[in-house]
Amino acid sequence: MMRDNIDRPAIVNEVSAAFYRYEQALISNDVAVLDELFWADPRTVRFGASENLYGIDEIRAFRNARSSQGLDRFLQNTTITTYGDDMAVASTEFTREGSDKIGRQMQTWVKFPYGWRIVAAHVSVMS
Repeated sequence: MMRDNIDRPAIVNEVSAAFYRYEQALISNDVAVLDELFWADPRTVRFGASENLYGIDEIRAFRNARSSQGLDRFLQNTTITTYGDDMAVASTEFTREGSDKIGRQMQTWVKFPYGWRIVAAHVSVMS
């Protein structure tokens, strides 16, 4: 891949918009948008702080069962890197009010004809 295909401003803006739309849906527990932004496929994975989810059905079940309390968080060190026109990696750290723990989140995004979708995600908390 040619270096001028990495982090093209228009593509970074597209992925950033999708990433922050996801973040808003996460903290407001908008399950419909969270579901929309994950690739609806059995190969999609999400590894969380206490769960390993394989496939969109397990991810949906987790989202639907999750508490809607205490979801606010503060992001820091967010980095979005794009590779070509249809692949990106987003990483961020987060903290929650009243906690000293630092959470980490990484997402792999792919652009499909119907928009940007997360195909793999990993969330962890440093102790």
